Amino acid sequence: MSEPTRITAPAGVFPAALYSHVVMATGRLVAVSGQLPLDEEGGIVGEGDAAAQARQVFENLRRRLAAAGGTSHASSSGGAGFDDVVKLTYFVTDTAHLPAIRTARAAHIPDDRLPASSAVQMAALVRPESLMEIEALAVVSEQ
Repeated sequence: MSEPTRITAPAGVFPAALYSHVVMATGRLVAVSGQLPLDEEGGIVGEGDAAAQARQVFENLRRRLAAAGGTSHASSSGGAGFDDVVKLTYFVTDTAHLPAIRTARAAHIPDDRLPASSAVQMAALVRPESLMEIEALAVVSEQ
């Protein structure tokens, strides 16, 4: 199995502290749509609470990745996992929510395996109660 290569400090670029500047991988691309802090019934989790919403969003991402299948180091269901994630995009209504997102991310992705990432502050999201939406790109190694 081919592990993704993460580059946090390319030549001539200020080193990244909270993400990787470049992640390279070979395999099957898995795109996970932006996830809102919704429970299984479609209700908002943690209205007004960035930490609770971030935890729910990462749980939703975990479940969507597991549905993709295909890697030996993923969940017990045989699906993809956070080790396969090469890029996260954060859409937030306030950049003050980023520390809560980083804390939730740390529960799933160790600092030495950080994906590339982008953060965008939005005036609002599709569900006004949502403080954030996060999408993921993963590359699953073919076996």
